[in-house]
Amino acid sequence: MSTPLLRLYPTGYRRAFGDDIAEAYREATEDAGRIARFREAGDIVAHALRMRLRLGSAQRPGRLFAAAAPFAPAATAAYAAFGLVSVLADWRLSGNPDFLVPFSFVMIGCDLVTLAGAVLALSGSFAAGARWAFAGALTQALSLVLVPLSAGVLLPAAAAPYLLAPVLVAALPLTCPPDLRPPGRAPGAAARVALLLWTGLAVAALALADPESHLAVVLWRLGVPMAAALLLVGRPALSRLRTPGRFALAGAPFVAMGYSAGVVDQDTVVPALAVLAAAGVALRLWRLRGRSSTG
Repeated sequence: MSTPLLRLYPTGYRRAFGDDIAEAYREATEDAGRIARFREAGDIVAHALRMRLRLGSAQRPGRLFAAAAPFAPAATAAYAAFGLVSVLADWRLSGNPDFLVPFSFVMIGCDLVTLAGAVLALSGSFAAGARWAFAGALTQALSLVLVPLSAGVLLPAAAAPYLLAPVLVAALPLTCPPDLRPPGRAPGAAARVALLLWTGLAVAALALADPESHLAVVLWRLGVPMAAALLLVGRPALSRLRTPGRFALAGAPFVAMGYSAGVVDQDTVVPALAVLAAAGVALRLWRLRGRSSTG
């Protein structure tokens, strides 16, 4: 293995396991093609970053992020569906075919990739789906910056949180240690295709709905996909939220996506996070009370 890759690891970890990592990399890439080598190098980089951030499966932060990892794709799926519904609904209401300019198609494509990746992550292919969802979210954020910049328009600094929140939430599952990834229900290919088709039909149906107020529109378009995504997360993932930290970290992506969608603003984001933390503490106390009563 090249020395720069090994240097990504913390010094102590590199001294203890550097030779083993180099040997494993050599065996995995022997007679392998360029794509395989690139994939193995990417895995090494990701593992090294997890070690530096103390996100290994044997470390407490790693277990914390692993418990919250399934909920980030749920929030990502809900926000991507929200974006798709908003574009399609605006196009329907405008009645103007020219509304869908090339930039709109870029946004639709990014939302589709993000949504498909998040749904796949929740339906069994966690690692691959999480990568696709992150790629879609990152591409969309870069497009929202670079396309206006190419026309001489610089986005204000106040727009940064709205652009970064979806990317950071989509990146959260990538921090999950591989041996602690959600097992998923691993549906067959036909079930996955049916799930993606159902998701597309649900997005189209939401685009046809016309709630009266603007807030009702946002809540409807964001809330329904969020509920559906949480159903995909399933009870096993919910049962792992046994501590206030896990509960708060699992709920934070939904607050972040609500902020980007306009449901949560600068005045309510802190109270929303405080309520989330308080709910986590209440959950912990309830569990401790249940244990003491059964004991």
